[in-house]
Amino acid sequence: MGDAVELEVAGRSVRLSSPDKVFFPERGFTKLDLARYYQAVGPGILRALRNRPTTLERYPEGVTGESFFQKRAPKNMPDWIPTAHITFPSGRSADEMCPTEEAAVVWAAQYGTLVFHPWPVRRDDVDHPDELRIDLDPQPGTDYDDAARAAHELRAVLDEYGLRGWPKTSGGRGLHVFVPIEPRWTFTQVRRAAIAVGREMERRMPEQVTIKWWKEERGERIFIDYNQTARDRTIASAYSVRPRPHAPVSAPLRWDEVGVAHPQDFDLATMPARFAELGDVHADMDDHAFSLEPLLELARRDEHEHGLGDLPYPPEYPKMPGEPRRVQPSRARKQPGPAT
Repeated sequence: MGDAVELEVAGRSVRLSSPDKVFFPERGFTKLDLARYYQAVGPGILRALRNRPTTLERYPEGVTGESFFQKRAPKNMPDWIPTAHITFPSGRSADEMCPTEEAAVVWAAQYGTLVFHPWPVRRDDVDHPDELRIDLDPQPGTDYDDAARAAHELRAVLDEYGLRGWPKTSGGRGLHVFVPIEPRWTFTQVRRAAIAVGREMERRMPEQVTIKWWKEERGERIFIDYNQTARDRTIASAYSVRPRPHAPVSAPLRWDEVGVAHPQDFDLATMPARFAELGDVHADMDDHAFSLEPLLELARRDEHEHGLGDLPYPPEYPKMPGEPRRVQPSRARKQPGPAT
């Protein structure tokens, strides 16, 4: 596996053992390649992770080996990496790592971390998200180009409600759009705003977009996964390497690139050159913080005028006030009605 190497990362030394261990056999990329990738895009991924409780998706033996999600900060984590105490929907809690230096990302890569899953909060206020994250998820029969068309309509919706989004590829077939918001609202309220956006998108693109939670109802449309805004649900950060054979990455985009650039354009080998040329195209995100009130007002109108209330949570979540039954429609139709 080769002797250990020391990498200098923004003024801090990080030890990398077994640098020649192959993590992506199809491309031949090694652990050292992964670490050097995160060195190359360090300012960008740190912008995406800075002070955020972060879950690590680890592949100690590479993409062909076993993997796991590490929510609790590793016991051997250096004392220069801070943590934040977060609470899960189950009521359990944990201390998660919160990167504040580029070296923290490379340190995590040493332990096989490919994907970084940051919470949409900062460690000084873990109960009030500062990002509204909208996940455009292609369903069977649709693809990235369909998601790109939906993303442009989403951009128009956000603009009409006084918000701005920053798009990125998921690293797969989908797109993510992040909206920086003021940290004034709870996870429940932010989720409600995401539902309102999804319903407005459904009205504008009924044949192309859906917010239906049950897969049997989605059809060949782009699913706006509003539950990605629920507490403890996270989305892979910008610049994260995704665990697929060709080592794709979640690539921040300019709006004029959406639908022109494609996910396969961005991988562990190509992103460093793009970053060297353009820098972090989302670098100005932290200069903005929008109000959710326009979307929450839209949610109130949907409920009062159209009777559109809450939608189902994921199955592992406790039952929430106002939530409809978590029974898929085909099963609900087979269940007997109340006795008369």
